[in-house]
Amino acid sequence: QVQLVESGGGLVQAGGSLRLSCAASGGRFSTYVMGWFRQPPGKEREFVAGISWSGLNTYYADSVKGRFTISRDNAKTTLYLQMNSLKSEDTAVYYCAANRIGRSTDTSPSRYDYWGQGTQVTVSS
Repeated sequence: QVQLVESGGGLVQAGGSLRLSCAASGGRFSTYVMGWFRQPPGKEREFVAGISWSGLNTYYADSVKGRFTISRDNAKTTLYLQMNSLKSEDTAVYYCAANRIGRSTDTSPSRYDYWGQGTQVTVSS
Protein backbone atom coordinates (compact mmCIF):
# COMPACT_ATOMS: atom_id res chain seq x y z
CA GLN A 1 0.00 0.00 0.00
CA VAL A 2 0.88 3.65 -0.24
CA GLN A 3 1.17 6.26 2.47
CA LEU A 4 0.36 9.80 1.40
CA VAL A 5 1.09 12.95 3.40
CA GLU A 6 -0.11 16.36 2.25
CA SER A 7 1.54 19.62 3.21
CA GLY A 8 1.56 23.25 2.18
CA GLY A 9 -1.90 24.29 3.23
CA GLY A 10 -2.61 27.42 5.18
CA LEU A 11 -4.31 30.78 5.16
CA VAL A 12 -4.08 32.97 2.09
CA GLN A 13 -5.85 36.09 0.86
CA ALA A 14 -8.12 35.90 -2.16
CA GLY A 15 -6.08 36.28 -5.30
CA GLY A 16 -3.03 34.72 -3.72
CA SER A 17 -1.29 31.43 -4.32
CA LEU A 18 -0.38 28.25 -2.50
CA ARG A 19 1.54 25.16 -3.50
CA LEU A 20 0.45 21.88 -1.99
CA SER A 21 2.68 18.83 -1.84
CA CYS A 22 1.86 15.18 -1.32
CA ALA A 23 4.73 12.92 -0.33
CA ALA A 24 4.22 9.25 -1.11
CA SER A 25 5.96 6.23 0.33
CA GLY A 26 5.54 2.49 0.58
CA GLY A 27 4.22 1.83 -2.91
CA ARG A 28 4.76 2.07 -6.63
CA PHE A 29 4.12 5.79 -6.94
CA SER A 30 5.47 6.09 -10.47
CA THR A 31 2.84 3.65 -11.78
CA TYR A 32 -0.18 5.31 -10.17
CA VAL A 33 -2.60 7.83 -11.49
CA MET A 34 -2.75 10.56 -8.87
CA GLY A 35 -5.40 13.07 -8.03
CA TRP A 36 -6.32 15.97 -5.81
CA PHE A 37 -9.72 16.24 -4.17
CA ARG A 38 -11.15 18.78 -1.79
CA GLN A 39 -13.94 18.92 0.73
CA PRO A 40 -15.36 22.33 1.64
CA PRO A 41 -16.93 22.72 5.08
CA GLY A 42 -20.27 20.94 5.21
CA LYS A 43 -20.03 19.73 1.61
CA GLU A 44 -19.18 16.57 -0.28
CA ARG A 45 -15.69 15.69 -1.40
CA GLU A 46 -15.10 16.83 -4.97
CA PHE A 47 -12.57 16.20 -7.68
CA VAL A 48 -10.01 18.91 -8.35
CA ALA A 49 -7.37 17.52 -10.70
CA GLY A 50 -5.88 14.26 -11.95
CA ILE A 51 -2.59 13.29 -13.53
CA SER A 52 -1.43 10.19 -15.38
CA TRP A 53 1.44 8.04 -14.18
CA SER A 54 3.77 9.71 -16.67
CA GLY A 55 2.62 13.22 -15.90
CA LEU A 56 1.84 13.77 -19.57
CA ASN A 57 -1.94 13.82 -19.15
CA THR A 58 -3.78 16.08 -16.76
CA TYR A 59 -7.43 16.79 -16.14
CA TYR A 60 -9.09 19.55 -14.15
CA ALA A 61 -12.45 20.35 -12.70
CA ASP A 62 -14.05 23.29 -14.47
CA SER A 63 -14.02 25.26 -11.24
CA VAL A 64 -10.21 25.31 -11.10
CA LYS A 65 -9.22 25.10 -14.75
CA GLY A 66 -6.79 27.84 -15.67
CA ARG A 67 -5.97 28.57 -12.03
CA PHE A 68 -4.60 25.29 -10.66
CA THR A 69 -1.80 23.11 -12.01
CA ILE A 70 -1.22 19.51 -11.02
CA SER A 71 2.23 18.00 -11.46
CA ARG A 72 4.33 15.15 -10.17
CA ASP A 73 7.95 14.27 -9.62
CA ASN A 74 8.24 10.51 -9.77
CA ALA A 75 11.89 10.55 -8.74
CA LYS A 76 10.86 12.28 -5.51
CA THR A 77 7.57 10.35 -5.27
CA THR A 78 5.80 13.64 -4.75
CA LEU A 79 2.61 15.13 -6.15
CA TYR A 80 2.00 18.87 -6.34
CA LEU A 81 -0.89 21.24 -6.76
CA GLN A 82 -0.05 24.82 -7.63
CA MET A 83 -3.04 27.01 -6.81
CA ASN A 84 -3.17 30.53 -8.19
CA SER A 85 -5.83 33.24 -8.15
CA LEU A 86 -7.41 31.66 -5.12
CA LYS A 87 -11.02 32.40 -4.29
CA SER A 88 -12.96 32.09 -1.07
CA GLU A 89 -14.83 29.13 -2.54
CA ASP A 90 -11.53 27.26 -2.77
CA THR A 91 -11.53 26.98 1.01
CA ALA A 92 -11.52 23.28 1.83
CA VAL A 93 -9.53 20.38 3.14
CA TYR A 94 -7.43 19.17 0.24
CA TYR A 95 -6.60 15.50 -0.18
CA CYS A 96 -4.21 13.70 -2.46
CA ALA A 97 -5.14 10.24 -3.65
CA ALA A 98 -3.60 7.36 -5.57
CA ASN A 99 -5.37 5.39 -8.28
CA ARG A 100 -3.65 2.10 -9.06
CA ILE A 101 -5.64 1.35 -12.19
CA GLY A 102 -7.28 4.30 -13.85
CA ARG A 103 -7.03 7.50 -15.83
CA SER A 104 -6.33 11.09 -14.99
CA THR A 105 -9.94 11.72 -15.96
CA ASP A 106 -11.27 9.56 -13.12
CA THR A 107 -13.24 12.01 -11.01
CA SER A 108 -14.99 9.68 -8.58
CA PRO A 109 -13.38 9.22 -5.16
CA SER A 110 -14.32 5.54 -5.38
CA ARG A 111 -11.77 5.09 -8.15
CA TYR A 112 -8.91 5.94 -5.81
CA ASP A 113 -7.30 3.39 -3.53
CA TYR A 114 -5.17 5.43 -1.13
CA TRP A 115 -5.70 8.78 0.54
CA GLY A 116 -3.72 11.27 2.52
CA GLN A 117 -4.91 12.83 5.75
CA GLY A 118 -5.70 16.16 4.13
CA THR A 119 -4.37 19.68 4.50
CA GLN A 120 -6.49 22.74 5.24
CA VAL A 121 -6.60 25.59 2.76
CA THR A 122 -8.40 28.72 3.88
CA VAL A 123 -8.87 31.65 1.52
CA SER A 124 -9.93 34.92 3.09
CA SER A 125 -11.94 37.46 1.15
